[in-house]
Amino acid sequence: MNTTVEKTTETKEFVRKMTAANNGFLHLFINLAMIVVFFLIIASLSMLDCMTTVTADGSTEATGWIALPIFLAIIFFVVWLLHLVGLKIIQPNMSVVLTLFGKYHGTVRDNGFFWINPFCGRRKLSLRARNMDVEPIKVNDRNGNPIMIGLVLVWRIADTYRACFDIDSHVTKTENGAEQSLNSFDNFVSVQSDATLRKVAGMYAYDNMDGGSDELTLRSGGEEINERLEDEIRQRLSIAGIEVVEARINYLAYAAEIASVMLRRQQANAIISAREKIVEGAVSMVDLALKKLSEDHIVELDEEKKATMVSNLLVVLCADESASPVINTGTLYQ
Repeated sequence: MNTTVEKTTETKEFVRKMTAANNGFLHLFINLAMIVVFFLIIASLSMLDCMTTVTADGSTEATGWIALPIFLAIIFFVVWLLHLVGLKIIQPNMSVVLTLFGKYHGTVRDNGFFWINPFCGRRKLSLRARNMDVEPIKVNDRNGNPIMIGLVLVWRIADTYRACFDIDSHVTKTENGAEQSLNSFDNFVSVQSDATLRKVAGMYAYDNMDGGSDELTLRSGGEEINERLEDEIRQRLSIAGIEVVEARINYLAYAAEIASVMLRRQQANAIISAREKIVEGAVSMVDLALKKLSEDHIVELDEEKKATMVSNLLVVLCADESASPVINTGTLYQ
């Protein structure tokens, strides 16, 4: 097989470039020509059927010349069969890893119809991106709270040598002897993603308990958490020649046993935060009202009446329900 070799850097993988000598259509024509030769040899055998000798007892015996065409026919059939095995179609974004008598013989990444040495072992690998949805798992965050966290991962094979020879990815047999193909890449990626997810989840708290801290959490981290998760997964999958395209958290919640308690805590924090805003607004409104009354000389109030007015306004502004006003028909001091 005449090929040119293009080597990549920092990897044992090297790419075999298919040349004109590997053109599949050329070898298909050669294969058809070999079929024609084979049938011509078969035809010559039928013509030699008459080349027999008569023995003393009256029986016929073939001459030794017939053995040569038979031998040639067998040789041509074996060569034709081996040549036919070498034809291979490689689809877009697919590759074929070659081994020759137990040694790595290169990776074919070209797409098309080719003829490859039939003595080479061939394993087809997809270079297309794959999507994996890691089911939510129960882990403890940094504070020890049980949470449910899930992950979506997009990955693809970048180094075919590592993918084939650095992790176990062979076909095994079941108990009844039938062969079962284990998708070891999916299994390897799933296990490593699970381990990475547990590690990253344990490095951060689910949420800020106090609400006033700027500490990075799983809920507030966003892209920073996803980038840390992606880096951790990339380091673990590099041994298998797998490239991580994207990794992000797609599910995050408290575990069922503490979900109701944490929900009440969140509701309480939300109520407290809302009350603080309401009181802050009410105080500013009361202050504005007293200043306007004083600046515009609408009414003169002593300190006792100001306190009463402030109390009444705060009750009206901060109450959960609408206040029922009481109209005073007398003076302010009655």
